[in-house]
Amino acid sequence: MLLPLIPAFCVMLAPGPVAFADATASSLDLDSGYRQMYNLQFEEAHQTFRAWEQSHPDDPLGPTSDAAAYLFAEFDRLGVLQSELFVDDERLKKGQKLGSDPESKLAFESALAKSEQLADQTLSISPQDRNALFAKVLNLGMRGDYQALIEKRLFTSLGCMKNAGILAEKLLAIDPSYYDAYIAIGVENYILGSSPAPVRWLLRAYGAETDKNRGIQELRLTAEKGHYLLPYARLLLAVAALRDGDRKQASEILADLAREFPNNKLYVRELARLK
Repeated sequence: MLLPLIPAFCVMLAPGPVAFADATASSLDLDSGYRQMYNLQFEEAHQTFRAWEQSHPDDPLGPTSDAAAYLFAEFDRLGVLQSELFVDDERLKKGQKLGSDPESKLAFESALAKSEQLADQTLSISPQDRNALFAKVLNLGMRGDYQALIEKRLFTSLGCMKNAGILAEKLLAIDPSYYDAYIAIGVENYILGSSPAPVRWLLRAYGAETDKNRGIQELRLTAEKGHYLLPYARLLLAVAALRDGDRKQASEILADLAREFPNNKLYVRELARLK
Protein backbone atom coordinates (compact mmCIF):
# COMPACT_ATOMS: atom_id res chain seq x y z
CA MET A 1 0.00 0.00 0.00
CA LEU A 2 -0.10 0.68 2.23
CA LEU A 3 2.77 1.25 -1.07
CA PRO A 4 4.30 5.59 -0.48
CA LEU A 5 0.91 4.14 -1.09
CA ILE A 6 -0.76 7.36 0.11
CA PRO A 7 1.06 10.76 0.41
CA ALA A 8 -0.63 14.00 -0.75
CA PHE A 9 -1.37 12.29 -3.98
CA CYS A 10 -4.25 9.81 -3.56
CA VAL A 11 -7.78 8.71 -4.84
CA MET A 12 -10.49 6.04 -5.29
CA LEU A 13 -13.69 4.42 -6.72
CA ALA A 14 -15.63 1.15 -6.78
CA PRO A 15 -18.60 1.33 -4.45
CA GLY A 16 -20.09 -1.86 -3.11
CA PRO A 17 -19.02 -4.32 -0.42
CA VAL A 18 -15.44 -5.44 -0.07
CA ALA A 19 -14.89 -8.68 -1.94
CA PHE A 20 -13.31 -10.72 0.83
CA ALA A 21 -15.89 -13.44 0.26
CA ASP A 22 -13.83 -14.67 -2.67
CA ALA A 23 -10.80 -15.40 -0.52
CA THR A 24 -9.30 -18.86 -0.55
CA ALA A 25 -9.38 -20.89 2.65
CA SER A 26 -5.63 -20.41 3.14
CA SER A 27 -5.98 -16.62 3.38
CA LEU A 28 -9.07 -16.29 5.56
CA ASP A 29 -7.15 -15.48 8.74
CA LEU A 30 -5.17 -12.76 7.01
CA ASP A 31 -8.43 -11.40 5.62
CA SER A 32 -9.83 -11.18 9.15
CA GLY A 33 -6.75 -9.29 10.29
CA TYR A 34 -7.01 -6.76 7.48
CA ARG A 35 -10.70 -6.20 8.17
CA GLN A 36 -9.86 -5.60 11.83
CA MET A 37 -7.12 -3.19 10.84
CA TYR A 38 -9.37 -1.18 8.51
CA ASN A 39 -11.94 -1.13 11.31
CA LEU A 40 -9.32 0.37 13.67
CA GLN A 41 -9.21 -2.78 15.83
CA PHE A 42 -5.44 -2.80 15.90
CA GLU A 43 -4.79 -5.09 18.84
CA GLU A 44 -7.14 -7.68 17.41
CA ALA A 45 -5.40 -7.34 14.04
CA HIS A 46 -1.98 -7.91 15.64
CA GLN A 47 -3.28 -11.03 17.37
CA THR A 48 -4.70 -12.37 14.10
CA PHE A 49 -1.54 -11.66 12.12
CA ARG A 50 0.72 -13.20 14.77
CA ALA A 51 -1.42 -16.31 14.92
CA TRP A 52 -0.98 -16.55 11.16
CA GLU A 53 2.79 -16.18 11.56
CA GLN A 54 2.88 -19.04 14.07
CA SER A 55 0.96 -21.37 11.75
CA HIS A 56 2.77 -20.15 8.59
CA PRO A 57 6.32 -19.37 9.78
CA ASP A 58 7.76 -19.18 6.25
CA ASP A 59 5.18 -16.76 4.83
CA PRO A 60 6.55 -13.19 4.61
CA LEU A 61 3.02 -11.79 4.33
CA GLY A 62 2.49 -12.52 8.03
CA PRO A 63 5.04 -10.01 9.36
CA THR A 64 4.28 -7.64 6.47
CA SER A 65 0.66 -7.55 7.58
CA ASP A 66 1.68 -7.04 11.20
CA ALA A 67 3.81 -4.08 10.08
CA ALA A 68 0.76 -2.67 8.27
CA ALA A 69 -1.22 -2.76 11.52
CA TYR A 70 1.52 -0.75 13.25
CA LEU A 71 1.57 1.77 10.41
CA PHE A 72 -2.19 2.25 10.31
CA ALA A 73 -2.32 2.56 14.10
CA GLU A 74 0.21 5.41 13.91
CA PHE A 75 -1.75 7.02 11.07
CA ASP A 76 -4.87 6.87 13.22
CA ARG A 77 -3.15 8.14 16.38
CA LEU A 78 -1.52 11.06 14.57
CA GLY A 79 -4.53 11.86 12.37
CA VAL A 80 -2.57 11.71 9.12
CA LEU A 81 -5.35 10.03 7.14
CA GLN A 82 -7.59 13.07 7.25
CA SER A 83 -8.47 14.17 3.75
CA GLU A 84 -7.53 17.79 4.36
CA LEU A 85 -3.92 16.74 4.79
CA PHE A 86 -3.85 15.14 1.37
CA VAL A 87 -5.92 17.69 -0.52
CA ASP A 88 -3.61 20.52 0.51
CA ASP A 89 -0.20 19.72 -1.02
CA GLU A 90 1.49 22.77 0.50
CA ARG A 91 0.31 21.83 3.97
CA LEU A 92 1.85 18.39 3.53
CA LYS A 93 5.14 19.78 2.25
CA LYS A 94 5.43 22.34 5.05
CA GLY A 95 4.23 19.99 7.78
CA GLN A 96 6.44 19.33 10.73
CA LYS A 97 7.78 15.89 11.53
CA LEU A 98 5.16 14.14 13.62
CA GLY A 99 5.83 12.64 17.04
CA SER A 100 6.03 8.95 16.21
CA ASP A 101 5.90 6.45 19.04
CA PRO A 102 9.41 4.94 19.48
CA GLU A 103 8.12 1.51 20.53
CA SER A 104 5.67 1.38 17.64
CA LYS A 105 8.37 2.40 15.16
CA LEU A 106 10.73 -0.27 16.49
CA ALA A 107 8.03 -2.93 16.18
CA PHE A 108 7.18 -1.69 12.68
CA GLU A 109 10.82 -1.88 11.56
CA SER A 110 11.27 -5.28 13.19
CA ALA A 111 8.25 -6.71 11.36
CA LEU A 112 9.52 -5.32 8.04
CA ALA A 113 12.98 -6.80 8.64
CA LYS A 114 11.50 -10.21 9.44
CA SER A 115 9.36 -10.10 6.30
CA GLU A 116 12.30 -9.09 4.12
CA GLN A 117 14.38 -11.97 5.46
CA LEU A 118 11.62 -14.50 4.80
CA ALA A 119 10.88 -13.05 1.34
CA ASP A 120 14.54 -13.12 0.32
CA GLN A 121 14.86 -16.72 1.51
CA THR A 122 11.85 -17.72 -0.56
CA LEU A 123 12.98 -15.82 -3.65
CA SER A 124 16.45 -17.36 -3.50
CA ILE A 125 14.75 -20.71 -4.10
CA SER A 126 11.71 -19.59 -6.13
CA PRO A 127 12.47 -16.24 -7.85
CA GLN A 128 8.89 -15.91 -9.13
CA ASP A 129 7.11 -16.58 -5.86
CA ARG A 130 4.15 -14.19 -5.93
CA ASN A 131 3.60 -13.86 -2.18
CA ALA A 132 7.25 -13.07 -1.54
CA LEU A 133 7.34 -10.47 -4.31
CA PHE A 134 4.12 -8.89 -3.09
CA ALA A 135 5.42 -8.76 0.48
CA LYS A 136 8.44 -6.80 -0.75
CA VAL A 137 6.19 -4.44 -2.74
CA LEU A 138 4.13 -3.76 0.37
CA ASN A 139 7.22 -3.33 2.53
CA LEU A 140 8.59 -0.67 0.21
CA GLY A 141 5.26 1.09 0.08
CA MET A 142 4.82 1.14 3.84
CA ARG A 143 8.35 2.33 4.42
CA GLY A 144 7.75 5.14 1.95
CA ASP A 145 4.47 6.01 3.66
CA TYR A 146 6.22 6.27 7.00
CA GLN A 147 8.94 8.48 5.56
CA ALA A 148 6.53 10.78 3.73
CA LEU A 149 3.63 11.10 6.14
CA ILE A 150 5.20 10.75 9.57
CA GLU A 151 8.84 11.74 9.15
CA LYS A 152 8.09 14.26 6.36
CA ARG A 153 11.00 12.99 4.25
CA LEU A 154 9.19 13.34 0.93
CA PHE A 155 12.21 13.12 -1.36
CA THR A 156 13.50 10.01 0.40
CA SER A 157 10.07 8.41 0.06
CA LEU A 158 10.23 8.77 -3.74
CA GLY A 159 12.91 6.09 -3.90
CA CYS A 160 10.63 3.62 -2.12
CA MET A 161 7.76 4.59 -4.41
CA LYS A 162 9.82 4.03 -7.54
CA ASN A 163 11.23 0.69 -6.35
CA ALA A 164 7.80 -0.52 -5.27
CA GLY A 165 6.48 0.26 -8.75
CA ILE A 166 9.34 -1.58 -10.44
CA LEU A 167 8.83 -4.65 -8.28
CA ALA A 168 5.07 -4.53 -8.81
CA GLU A 169 5.63 -4.51 -12.58
CA LYS A 170 7.77 -7.63 -12.19
CA LEU A 171 5.07 -9.36 -10.15
CA LEU A 172 2.32 -8.42 -12.61
CA ALA A 173 4.40 -9.74 -15.52
CA ILE A 174 4.29 -13.09 -13.73
CA ASP A 175 0.63 -12.84 -12.72
CA PRO A 176 -1.48 -10.01 -14.21
CA SER A 177 -4.38 -11.03 -11.94
CA TYR A 178 -2.51 -10.12 -8.74
CA TYR A 179 -4.65 -7.01 -8.49
CA ASP A 180 -3.33 -5.75 -5.17
CA ALA A 181 0.00 -5.02 -6.88
CA TYR A 182 -1.53 -2.46 -9.24
CA ILE A 183 -1.85 0.00 -6.37
CA ALA A 184 1.92 0.54 -6.27
CA ILE A 185 2.01 1.49 -9.95
CA GLY A 186 -1.15 3.55 -9.61
CA VAL A 187 0.15 5.62 -6.73
CA GLU A 188 3.47 6.35 -8.45
CA ASN A 189 1.80 7.49 -11.65
CA TYR A 190 -1.03 9.45 -10.05
CA ILE A 191 1.07 11.25 -7.48
CA LEU A 192 3.94 12.12 -9.75
CA GLY A 193 1.66 12.73 -12.72
CA SER A 194 -0.15 15.36 -10.66
CA SER A 195 3.04 17.37 -10.21
CA PRO A 196 3.77 20.57 -12.23
CA ALA A 197 5.23 20.02 -15.71
CA PRO A 198 8.88 20.91 -14.85
CA VAL A 199 8.75 18.55 -11.88
CA ARG A 200 7.33 15.77 -14.06
CA TRP A 201 10.20 16.26 -16.51
CA LEU A 202 12.76 15.91 -13.74
CA LEU A 203 10.99 12.87 -12.33
CA ARG A 204 10.96 11.18 -15.74
CA ALA A 205 14.70 11.81 -15.99
CA TYR A 206 14.95 10.13 -12.59
CA GLY A 207 13.12 7.13 -14.07
CA ALA A 208 9.77 7.62 -12.35
CA GLU A 209 6.39 6.92 -13.95
CA THR A 210 4.35 10.13 -14.21
CA ASP A 211 1.14 9.31 -16.11
CA LYS A 212 -1.78 10.57 -13.96
CA ASN A 213 -4.47 8.90 -16.08
CA ARG A 214 -2.68 5.57 -15.93
CA GLY A 215 -2.39 6.03 -12.19
CA ILE A 216 -6.17 6.35 -11.84
CA GLN A 217 -6.73 3.26 -13.99
CA GLU A 218 -4.33 1.15 -11.94
CA LEU A 219 -5.85 2.31 -8.64
CA ARG A 220 -9.29 1.37 -9.93
CA LEU A 221 -8.10 -2.15 -10.70
CA THR A 222 -7.13 -2.65 -7.08
CA ALA A 223 -10.28 -0.87 -5.86
CA GLU A 224 -12.51 -3.11 -7.97
CA LYS A 225 -10.66 -6.45 -8.04
CA GLY A 226 -8.06 -6.31 -5.29
CA HIS A 227 -7.96 -8.35 -2.11
CA TYR A 228 -6.13 -7.19 1.01
CA LEU A 229 -5.70 -3.65 -0.32
CA LEU A 230 -9.13 -3.20 -1.89
CA PRO A 231 -10.50 -0.96 0.92
CA TYR A 232 -7.28 1.04 0.98
CA ALA A 233 -7.44 1.61 -2.77
CA ARG A 234 -11.02 2.77 -2.38
CA LEU A 235 -9.93 5.33 0.20
CA LEU A 236 -7.17 6.55 -2.12
CA LEU A 237 -9.66 6.97 -4.93
CA ALA A 238 -11.95 8.92 -2.62
CA VAL A 239 -9.13 11.31 -1.82
CA ALA A 240 -8.31 11.60 -5.51
CA ALA A 241 -11.92 12.42 -6.25
CA LEU A 242 -11.75 15.21 -3.67
CA ARG A 243 -8.58 16.56 -5.24
CA ASP A 244 -10.32 16.59 -8.62
CA GLY A 245 -13.39 18.34 -7.21
CA ASP A 246 -15.73 15.36 -7.57
CA ARG A 247 -17.51 15.56 -4.21
CA LYS A 248 -20.33 13.23 -5.33
CA GLN A 249 -18.00 10.36 -6.12
CA ALA A 250 -15.99 10.93 -2.95
CA SER A 251 -19.21 10.92 -0.89
CA GLU A 252 -20.40 7.66 -2.43
CA ILE A 253 -17.10 5.95 -1.73
CA LEU A 254 -16.85 7.22 1.84
CA ALA A 255 -20.46 6.21 2.56
CA ASP A 256 -19.73 2.66 1.42
CA LEU A 257 -16.57 2.52 3.51
CA ALA A 258 -18.44 3.84 6.55
CA ARG A 259 -21.03 1.07 6.23
CA GLU A 260 -18.34 -1.56 5.71
CA PHE A 261 -16.16 -0.46 8.66
CA PRO A 262 -18.41 1.16 11.27
CA ASN A 263 -15.65 1.52 13.90
CA ASN A 264 -13.59 3.73 11.58
CA LYS A 265 -14.83 7.25 12.29
CA LEU A 266 -12.56 8.75 9.61
CA TYR A 267 -15.07 7.88 6.91
CA VAL A 268 -18.03 9.31 8.82
CA ARG A 269 -16.14 12.50 9.71
CA GLU A 270 -14.95 13.14 6.17
CA LEU A 271 -18.38 12.30 4.77
CA ALA A 272 -19.94 14.88 7.09
CA ARG A 273 -17.46 17.50 5.84
CA LEU A 274 -18.78 17.02 2.31
CA LYS A 275 -22.41 17.69 3.19
